[in-house]
Amino acid sequence: MARTLILMRHGKSGYPPGVADHERPLAPRGQREAGLAGEWLRRTQPPIDAVRCSTATRTRETLAATGITAPVEFEPSIYEASPRSLIELVQLTDDAIDTLLVIGHAPGMPWTAWELAANRDSAAAADLSRKFPTSALAVLEFDRPWADADTGTGELVRFHVPR
Repeated sequence: MARTLILMRHGKSGYPPGVADHERPLAPRGQREAGLAGEWLRRTQPPIDAVRCSTATRTRETLAATGITAPVEFEPSIYEASPRSLIELVQLTDDAIDTLLVIGHAPGMPWTAWELAANRDSAAAADLSRKFPTSALAVLEFDRPWADADTGTGELVRFHVPR
């Protein structure tokens, strides 16, 4: 019963004048790197069964740029979510889903990856602890139902920064 959770930070965003934070779009670099992230996901990870994505413009544009076409739920609570809130969201995932992609923001994505990881002494954890830049992806595996995914129960198997 292997489950894969992929936590992705949105691509690099722009800062147009007069645009509220929630509505900021991706910058050209963000579009490019999110596309690279999508290529990496298709090449190296199991097929994604479902996506949960923040409602912010930059996360929605990140998802579009990845080219991932799995069913998606746009979830307002991912914006500014704490690790506990994000873990609880993951715990609500249907067990028919083997691979879940969550697209959100910092500090939620890096802190959640760190909280879930049991192997904080791994090379992937060392990379994650240095920096979780835009478009970065943390891949965690669980040997339990989603409802039992909690602090220290996942194996951080990859940390990737598409550049």
